Amino acid sequence: MSEHKLLLATESDYKISLLSRLGITFESCAPHIDETPFENEQARALSRRLATTKAMALRAQYCDHIILAADQSAGIGDLFLGKPGTEANAVKMLTKLSGQCVLFHTSIYLYTPNADPKLHTETVTVRMRCLSQSEIIRYVATEQPLDCAGSFKVEQLGISLFNEILSLDPTALEGLPLVKVSQWLRELECQIP
Repeated sequence: MSEHKLLLATESDYKISLLSRLGITFESCAPHIDETPFENEQARALSRRLATTKAMALRAQYCDHIILAADQSAGIGDLFLGKPGTEANAVKMLTKLSGQCVLFHTSIYLYTPNADPKLHTETVTVRMRCLSQSEIIRYVATEQPLDCAGSFKVEQLGISLFNEILSLDPTALEGLPLVKVSQWLRELECQIP
């Protein structure tokens, strides 16, 4: 890669694990920003704003680094889906999502010293199965998806909750669209693979 080190602006074990799949060296640091949506802000716009804000929050501290930041937001119609935080909220959220089509917007922002920044959003459509209350309760108790937008972990048992996933990049639903990340890093002369 270039003479600059790569920083992933996150404390998310999910995103760190995803980027590690590429077999490249990087550091990570949590940006500690306010992720509260603005009034009437749609999920896609929120995702783009937060990915940008996360990278910019670390720019002064890591001025010689390439900074990659990501954010994922989900919505169903005008309803914004956050992270449930509790089992009761996860059950409530999955009950609302049962049989519905949910859009997940995963945005990535790449800051490179002495170059124009890049921003990309990958949208994934998830068609949920009609779920019984006992399936929902069992799933939440088993997987504890309390820190995941939509209350499921697609990379684990959550895959069983869907009828269909429509995506150009399956890793986008996990939180970091590696197809675009790989493209950007290759443009910076990073050897992948």
